[in-house]
Amino acid sequence: MLEDVEAILFDFDGTLAPNLDLVGMRQSIIDYSLECGVPPEVFADQYIVEIIDASSDWLAKNPQVINAIDYARCANKIVVDIEMACAAKTKPFNGVRQMLSELTKRGIKRGVVTRNCREAVLQTFPDLLSYVNSLHARDDVEHIKPDPRHLNASLMSLGVTPKSTLMVGDGALDMRVGKQLGLYCVGVLSGSGGRDHLQRAGADVVIADCLDLIR
Repeated sequence: MLEDVEAILFDFDGTLAPNLDLVGMRQSIIDYSLECGVPPEVFADQYIVEIIDASSDWLAKNPQVINAIDYARCANKIVVDIEMACAAKTKPFNGVRQMLSELTKRGIKRGVVTRNCREAVLQTFPDLLSYVNSLHARDDVEHIKPDPRHLNASLMSLGVTPKSTLMVGDGALDMRVGKQLGLYCVGVLSGSGGRDHLQRAGADVVIADCLDLIR
């Protein structure tokens, strides 16, 4: 699998470390948005950050009990507070450091591309930057995945092309955005996505966990 591979982009939670409570976090943001008067159809079926963006846009045009700027500030604080509380109780999967070290020995560059905030990532994995070449978290970029510009920022920082790079993640979102850019996509079963779910999203191969990359 790693023949002719120059770099690997990793998702973070569910891939290098256990998932944060995304379901609970999303529900907290939905509840807060509804409290602020945002109709549920404004953010139906959207991810957490996209719920905040859609609700902010709606509030900018339809002022309610709170203005769009204050809503976005409070909503983002809710997200970060939950992320940090979860991160404080989480650590990387066993063997992840050894796996990343082995990739280093093989001359394969490593990048992390995550929708989590940088502070939470480093709370969970304090020495991450000793094991990877780049980290592009939510607050490091203007556009986050599934926007391909998030992955492009990592590719550019590593100085590699999509053709020579793997995308490794546990979610359909990772597979879809990876395929959009022409990366070879590796789904892992250590997080939220099942085999069928990942394959339908475009995974080229599905493995048990990221340690299988070097087994």
